[in-house]
Amino acid sequence: MSDTSALPATSREWHLLSRPVGWPKSEDFALVEAEIRQPAAGEVLVRNKFLSVDPYMRGRMSAAKSYVAPFELGKAMQGGAVGEVVASAADGIAVGDHVLHFGGWREYATFDAKQAVKVDPDAAPLSTYLGVLGMTGLTAYAGLLRTASFKEGDSVFVSGAAGAVGSQVGQIAKLKGASRVIGSAGSDDKVKLLVEEYGFDAAFNYKNGSVAEQLREAAPDGVDVYFDNVGGDHLEAAIGQLNRDGRIAVCGMISVYNNTEPAPGPKNLARLIQTRGRIQGFLVGDHYDLQSQFVQEVGPWVASGALKYRETVVEGIENNLEAFLGVLRGDNTGKMIVKL
Repeated sequence: MSDTSALPATSREWHLLSRPVGWPKSEDFALVEAEIRQPAAGEVLVRNKFLSVDPYMRGRMSAAKSYVAPFELGKAMQGGAVGEVVASAADGIAVGDHVLHFGGWREYATFDAKQAVKVDPDAAPLSTYLGVLGMTGLTAYAGLLRTASFKEGDSVFVSGAAGAVGSQVGQIAKLKGASRVIGSAGSDDKVKLLVEEYGFDAAFNYKNGSVAEQLREAAPDGVDVYFDNVGGDHLEAAIGQLNRDGRIAVCGMISVYNNTEPAPGPKNLARLIQTRGRIQGFLVGDHYDLQSQFVQEVGPWVASGALKYRETVVEGIENNLEAFLGVLRGDNTGKMIVKL
């Protein structure tokens, strides 16, 4: 255990006060002061440096049964974070080590050292372990290669393509020999980024007209793989353009996360009979066995610049909530990160 007398006595952390109905409101949350707890045997105390905010967190704010437990009311919320160990009562993790963990939405976190994964700040910037080399990167890798069974020569359509996951899906597909990669995004600047920087063959702004019509124009020969981050009209459009034996991997449906009534399903599901198409949802937690393979393959692409990434960085724990709402609005380009 190190000397912690120089550390502050309290830490700021975000609590969920009430479960949002529809779009989350500021009064559903509170930024509170909490005492910093010194680590017990087997625990570490970490000063967080970067926090992650992600669309899936909206689901944890509701009480509905889901694949992960809801946030508890009146307690600190959780999320991906990377920080420096400032006190340790655990073997194998020392003061000064940097770790990835899920004690986000707070400045300091004390937790079981078994929940920490050591990361190397010299191998890659710390923030990348929350994005391109972290859970979002593995989500893109597993969803495209395993769930969607991507193979060389496939034509790929990605929705939410300028986001942290979508931008990586498109680039991995290109690096692995896709015949054509199409992306949708919510602004003309993001469309330009997809084509000029990320190497997409075509992209369109879904706000500029019918998604189905724009996709038909961008993919006249159809799509073999659709990676879905949006749902709604994007999913229906992809089914309409799906080729024989096409595959759809459902990663997220951000278009319906704040709906208070069930969203209507695609009207053209019967087309899956004709195309022999497949729709499959997935969770990154089911694919952690790919982690070492993912880092081994994608790490060098990132280091060499073959796979590019963007981060939208918001500074300060006091802006953590606004950063999260920004993800739901689509304000971010690439991974949304909060820097402390």
